Amino acid sequence: MLQTNNLSVEVGGRLVVVNATFSLYPGDKVGLVGRNGAGKTSLLKVVAGEGDPVGGTILRRGRLGYLRQDPRLHAATVDMTALAHVISGRGLDVAAKRLEKLRIALEESSSKRNIARFSRAEETYRAEGGYSAEAEARRIAAGLGLPDDRLDLPVTALSGGERRRVELGRILFGGSDLLLLDEPTNHLDTDAKSWLMKFLRSYRGALLVISHDLVLLDESITRILHLDDGELVEYRGTYSQYRTARKKDEERLTKIAERQRSEIKRLSTLADSMRGQTERRARTAKMLDSRVERMRAGLVTAPKKEHRISLRFPEPPRVGKLVLEVQGLTKGYGGPPVFSDVGFDVGRGERLFIMGLNGAGKTSLLRILAGLSEPDAGTMRTGAGTSIGYYAQEHEGITPGRDLLWHMRSQSSAPEQQLRSLIGMFGLTGEIAFQDAGTLSGGEKTKLALAQLVAGKHNLLLLDEPTNNLDPPSLGAVAEALGEWPGAMIIVSHDVEFVRSLVPERVLFMPEGRLDYWSEDLLDLVALA
Repeated sequence: MLQTNNLSVEVGGRLVVVNATFSLYPGDKVGLVGRNGAGKTSLLKVVAGEGDPVGGTILRRGRLGYLRQDPRLHAATVDMTALAHVISGRGLDVAAKRLEKLRIALEESSSKRNIARFSRAEETYRAEGGYSAEAEARRIAAGLGLPDDRLDLPVTALSGGERRRVELGRILFGGSDLLLLDEPTNHLDTDAKSWLMKFLRSYRGALLVISHDLVLLDESITRILHLDDGELVEYRGTYSQYRTARKKDEERLTKIAERQRSEIKRLSTLADSMRGQTERRARTAKMLDSRVERMRAGLVTAPKKEHRISLRFPEPPRVGKLVLEVQGLTKGYGGPPVFSDVGFDVGRGERLFIMGLNGAGKTSLLRILAGLSEPDAGTMRTGAGTSIGYYAQEHEGITPGRDLLWHMRSQSSAPEQQLRSLIGMFGLTGEIAFQDAGTLSGGEKTKLALAQLVAGKHNLLLLDEPTNNLDPPSLGAVAEALGEWPGAMIIVSHDVEFVRSLVPERVLFMPEGRLDYWSEDLLDLVALA
């Protein structure tokens, strides 16, 4: 299905993959893991044929299904219903249109030629499952959490999370021989994740998946490819087994490296003590030098330990008792309102959690509060001194073609060194500060967007799925930093542990707009919402 040989990949002028060789065969279920920015997404793009390697070869066989980390709408998709887009994964939408044209031509003239053309097209359409396509597409979409009423809407009328589910459904419906999936569980609730894991376990083709969802990696994966500092290392087994094996490798190779360094130091010291003495001792010293050089050439490098970051959000600017007041907000997109007559207020330092199913208007509400969208009705009023910072789940604030420092300067007039220190705090260090932000991985874009929030010195944060794409160490650091921050927040998230760490005071149920006090019992519903 897939073979790579000495594959090298470059991003922003730096090599992120060097001489990687691996193969995938039918039935292989492989997880590609590594820290944010290690090059996982860039490697997957090149393997999928959407980028060129700087070295090595790639051989693919069979039909390819590729889920990007940030699926984009194509011009041909704009006027499609979600159902039609899913069915297009197998080209059956085009086949159906062709069959209809041939049927009309046959009605106009029942010539032998028209009869033969229609019969051949109809037979092919039937063999490819055209007549059962709609039922199969709806079954897959339902498994991913998209009910029939949402599937019949235009793709443009769906939320970002729903569009991602539709794109995933299109790829799964396509019947690929090779699946390349980049963070497929983003925006999926617990039931949809369970359905996807069951689907992947029974999938007969070859699978290569990037995910920070540890449950998915344990349930559906039988091999791990670990990418760090350009090197790809293979481990057999699930993610938990890989973690155990990698820890043992770290311990074993660290001991070997320490013994080698100790022996090199001993021999170098011995050689130095013999120099300038007798001719025989000088020859011995030279032999020892040669031995030291050979040992240095074969010096073992222990696997780097997991990168950890430590974050601290600055104290929010002073603000009055009332931070935000909302009355009667209503929003629709040409049809029935997504939500209507929503009202609430947020006090200084308060944390409000928004709960609702995909399509309930959570993102639409946050966009209105951030000033990026207009409501159909209703008003909002900010308190004295309120400064709003918005984290968009689709990274809408990240501008391709502009480097990271440009993005930081758009939020702050602080000196360049201070801005570089801020992005460095999020693990974005070195020359990456001058890299095109459009080339960043999803996790790096998340970190840049969070760094922009820090630079903006806000006292009300609107957070729309801020933990998507983050590796486990970074997610823990972000959760801890926000948990200790004393400013006000309005939060949308499917991450149970993240929500638990923030301890909201109140919850707003969407789309009905009902307010209630937060309870730990609601955590069971967070992943379902």
